[in-house]
Amino acid sequence: MLDKKRFLVTSALPYANGPLHIGHLAGAYLSADIFVRYLRLMDKEVAFICGADEHGAAITMRAKKEGISPREIIDKYDAQFRDSFEKMRISFDIFHRTSSELHHRTAQEMFMDLYKKGEFVEQSTAQYYDTEAEQFLADRYIIGTCPKCTNLDAYGDQCEKCGSTLSPDELLPPIRSTLSQSTPEKRTTSHWYLPLDKYEGMLREYIEKGELNGRFHHDASAWKAHVIGQCKSWLDGGLVPRAMTRDLDWGIDVPQELPNSAGKKLYVWFDAPIGYISATKQWAADQQKDWKDYWQSEDCGLIHFVGKDNIVFHCLIFPAMLKAHGDYILPVNVPANQFLNLEGQKISTSRNWAVWIHEYVASYPDRIDELRYNMVKNMPETRDSEFTWKGFQESSNTELVNNLANFVNRVMVLTNKYYDGVMPKYEQLLTFKASDNAEDEASFKDELELISEKVEEYCLCIEKYDFRGAMKTVMEISSLGNQLLQFNEPWKLIKTDPLIVEACMSAAVQYVAVLSVLCRPFLPDTADRMRKMLNLEPITEEGELKELRRKLSVFEALVPKTHKIGEPEHLFTRIPDEMIALEMEKLQSTLDMNTSTNLAKGEKTAFTALSATATYDDFSIIDLRTATILAAEQMPKSDKLLKLTVDLGFEQRTILSGIAKHFSPEEIIGKQILVLANLAPRKMMGIESNGMVLMAENAEGKLSFVSPPEGWMNGSVVK
Repeated sequence: MLDKKRFLVTSALPYANGPLHIGHLAGAYLSADIFVRYLRLMDKEVAFICGADEHGAAITMRAKKEGISPREIIDKYDAQFRDSFEKMRISFDIFHRTSSELHHRTAQEMFMDLYKKGEFVEQSTAQYYDTEAEQFLADRYIIGTCPKCTNLDAYGDQCEKCGSTLSPDELLPPIRSTLSQSTPEKRTTSHWYLPLDKYEGMLREYIEKGELNGRFHHDASAWKAHVIGQCKSWLDGGLVPRAMTRDLDWGIDVPQELPNSAGKKLYVWFDAPIGYISATKQWAADQQKDWKDYWQSEDCGLIHFVGKDNIVFHCLIFPAMLKAHGDYILPVNVPANQFLNLEGQKISTSRNWAVWIHEYVASYPDRIDELRYNMVKNMPETRDSEFTWKGFQESSNTELVNNLANFVNRVMVLTNKYYDGVMPKYEQLLTFKASDNAEDEASFKDELELISEKVEEYCLCIEKYDFRGAMKTVMEISSLGNQLLQFNEPWKLIKTDPLIVEACMSAAVQYVAVLSVLCRPFLPDTADRMRKMLNLEPITEEGELKELRRKLSVFEALVPKTHKIGEPEHLFTRIPDEMIALEMEKLQSTLDMNTSTNLAKGEKTAFTALSATATYDDFSIIDLRTATILAAEQMPKSDKLLKLTVDLGFEQRTILSGIAKHFSPEEIIGKQILVLANLAPRKMMGIESNGMVLMAENAEGKLSFVSPPEGWMNGSVVK
């Protein structure tokens, strides 16, 4: 797989209209970072490219909502992106901006090149127009019903509920404008279209067979099945011309020398992938390199890391653009991940249902590798996966603390205790349990062979984009190291069989040295701390894994005799229950707010699993009951939660509600309320909450109970 002279690796440009969440991290950034760090460790020439996507309708929508300019929006999120990526140790070679003059010029040049080659078709079509806002509507400004999942609030370019890529004409009624909420009308406007149907045959050969221009281009069998499947679905449905320009105020101007270009901007999905090219140009100029070596040379392997909602753009539309131009290489792989869900629900920026990266790094600056580890462990490589705070705690405490940290600490402590930190000899036999059984004997050479096999498994996994498998192999090596200590029990044999202990500890230190290299792509801070403990040179990612494999192949020790190691320290500490309770409290408060607000507005609730289509039959699943608050008290160690005892007529229940900042316990006792009675119980801070209190929220964020008329019987069903 690594047969190219150099590699250009890109991560999807994050859209600068909102913060990053863990779904973004697991989808396109952590996987790319792991792969790039691996390439560097293998002494491969690689450029890791990314940047902020700063054009399009969604940014102007956000700017209008916040009452500021688009420039202020993109500056705000560009700065936040950079800080979040830096603190999560995402090692971009450059993080560029599509608002830069270089990018504008590069995108316009690409457009003009295609125009001069006759690749565009200019045609007039009927587009949606908002008569109240007096403007044509970009796809993001149009909302309707998704034809795939019946989501009533799907955008004209994508349904955020099911992830389907759409066009405005695919939306089912009712259609409305996000600017005025009115029903838009169709009016005629002219745009430049890229005839994707012209490249349908080429794209089919490229996707299904890995062929380009009739010869081998890449190993199609190495592409993920869901990537191939989504592309084939589009190809089988027949590609159609797609407009590459829009009627917008914010974006890159269509070159002014073209007729009828006034008021026209480049389609954001035309200009955004060109951002990879402009970023490479800037990086190459800064490094005194030739950017064409990375975009116009067959010696380079281009790899895009994206989420599944970006597959079509990176596998079909952008390759068609590059092919139409004629001078550019096409990607050799697009190892797209699927979606990461959160606590049983899809991550939703609009509902604030997310774990935000900038908040995490601010709250837990010393637990970066714990999050990276959990993201890898739950990476949605071939199917959707789920993040839970309880799972985060369990994986950290069980695997990082009990396995990896425990092993490294024991090796360091025992080596310092028995040998004053100086590496012992390593030629002796390892005799497990001092047994005479030949099967229980292993030489130092055998230990290196065992490690070498695991290292090869690790490399094979990463080169197949199986990062979960590679991380699992790392933990297996740590487990083998723990077994080495347990089988030999050096703390028992140090006085009776010092040679066995000497051999055991010398091998154990080699295990730690191997782990310090293998952890680098996944847990960079942890790898650095391990190197410091071993008193070895820091990892520079300049071929250390390649050198490690060489040494293992000739049974050369990674830590030589007489080398003096450093002092031990704990790599990880346990995740406390209080941290998990706090994060669950945040999510519960969000859930309460979303449910109350949506029900008060007469919209579908956040419980999409119960009422996916909002039909009468589905809505009847929700069991709403009248109730009275009998008792209320502030939850200890929480400034948001009140513990309520409510009377439902047929029984009394305990409900935790995130309303403590709005109401004191005393003022709500005796209050009649509505309760979502058939919500699955949820345990928070050691208390099981059995139901949810309905609240309404006004524009200022003030809460009010949704209540029945005074004197209404408890337990009455709301229909």
